[in-house]
Amino acid sequence: MKTIQETAETFEVSTRTLRYYEEIGLLEPDRSSGNQRKYSKADETRLKLILRGKKYGFSLDEIREMVLLFDEDRSGKKQLERTIEYGEARVREIEASIKEFQALKQEMEDLLEGFKQKLKEEKE
Repeated sequence: MKTIQETAETFEVSTRTLRYYEEIGLLEPDRSSGNQRKYSKADETRLKLILRGKKYGFSLDEIREMVLLFDEDRSGKKQLERTIEYGEARVREIEASIKEFQALKQEMEDLLEGFKQKLKEEKE
């Protein structure tokens, strides 16, 4: 069992982040007799899932749903189905963003080429 400070340091997050995750029901650490939070291996595993979800752009509501589904169905089937659903939607969003950035890149390259051409013509 780790303290809130040890857990925060291990996962490179603030203690406020851990408290917030607890406040919104994503984490439920045990408490010591002195009412200090104690994080178990299960809490650490859940925190890894939360941070992975955030890394891939899932909202905290989506992460909560995916994490809590495992508590409802220990086989993990429901969690996997929902994760696939959210993951496929996120991939579509990323693909749309990539297309937008590629179009923006092409537009910038075209503008720069025009500017270079104009500068070359003025030097002649």
